[in-house]
Amino acid sequence: MSEGMIPETDNKTALVIAAHPDDADFGAAGTSYLWTQAGWTFYYLVCTDGSKGTSDPNMDPAELIRIRRDEQREAARRAGAKEVFFLDNVDGELQVTRDLLGAVVRHIRLLKPYAVFTHDPEAFIVRNSFINHSDHRNTGHVAIDAIYPTARDRLNFPEHLAEGLDVHNVKEIYIWGSEKANFDVDITDVVDQKIHALNAHISQGLGADNPNSDFLKFVRERWRGEDGRYTERFRRVVLFR
Repeated sequence: MSEGMIPETDNKTALVIAAHPDDADFGAAGTSYLWTQAGWTFYYLVCTDGSKGTSDPNMDPAELIRIRRDEQREAARRAGAKEVFFLDNVDGELQVTRDLLGAVVRHIRLLKPYAVFTHDPEAFIVRNSFINHSDHRNTGHVAIDAIYPTARDRLNFPEHLAEGLDVHNVKEIYIWGSEKANFDVDITDVVDQKIHALNAHISQGLGADNPNSDFLKFVRERWRGEDGRYTERFRRVVLFR
């Protein structure tokens, strides 16, 4: 496992592509906050509207969408991210389509990130204890396809060029939730900031004052190693230059 040194590059821009509001914060909020302190700019792209993320029988889906948007914006702010973009596909129904691919490519060409962070598109079962949500898998799948070769190739979505969005080559991919992790980011010094970001997702039972806040204690232990340090682990893919 390699130590998570911050990449040396003049292009200090990263895009976090997540399925639902809160996924980016579970996956990479510590790294986002840590790297932004070193001069990086992070953006979030959320692929679904989060409209099914509740057990409250009285919750209106339209109201839940609004709530979760506001929570995600606040969480991103706490994680140091500059802006959040929403694609508003229906929660739980995300499919790998040409339209979704084009929307993700558009944001890559718009923001021109050096690095993209996203879900693992491969794993259905993680650590024999966790089912990788289909929205997660499909988000990761489309993100990888968008990075290569689609965002690079001029004849893919040429209408973007007409809008002034030139092609772009992402240099590195960081995949969270992977059992092939090869890159550890030590977030010990900022783990409380990651928890602070997750606390913004009150509708998901993650608020500090929520009776279910014991869940945050559980996930905190998930990031704690035997040495007492806290890490976010990624499968790092350095693309051919």
